[in-house]
Amino acid sequence: MFSKSMMIVLLPIVLALIAGAVLPFQAAGNAAAGRALGHWLWGAFASLAVSAVVVIAALLVLRVPAPDIGRALQGPWWLWIGGVLGALYVAGAAALTPKLGAAGFLVLVVAGQIVTAVVADHFAIMNLPGRPLGLARIFGLVMILAGVWLVQSQCAAGTPSKIEPAVQRSSHDQTSG
Repeated sequence: MFSKSMMIVLLPIVLALIAGAVLPFQAAGNAAAGRALGHWLWGAFASLAVSAVVVIAALLVLRVPAPDIGRALQGPWWLWIGGVLGALYVAGAAALTPKLGAAGFLVLVVAGQIVTAVVADHFAIMNLPGRPLGLARIFGLVMILAGVWLVQSQCAAGTPSKIEPAVQRSSHDQTSG
């Protein structure tokens, strides 16, 4: 039986795992939208436009009070960088997932996140608490980069798959049936 304190600890972990689990589908969806719309930037735009609609709907449904823009404008310059970086991520997913595959793209994204996070922690960038870079963290980074190599290497890919993607298979079934 779960106690309330255990749920308080586990809920953020489960939600973070779910957030990570949907990223391969987001990357694949962005890439497919880009192909369907004629360019990967259109795929990124479609993703961000749908995201804006979903967030606006959530704000309205939850009746979130209006933001304090004046206070936000007094914050540091990097307060607004999330939107720019989010757009770069979504555009990167749309452009690179078809070339690298979902696993290849995301393993590189995760490696980039962890390496950058370790550096940000070490130098206490953006008001993060400082965590010095030690041998254990360096070893962890080496292990992550080795994992990237294993996922991306040709020996990990094995023989090419003979399975058609589900989208192609379903459209093939419709035309041949």
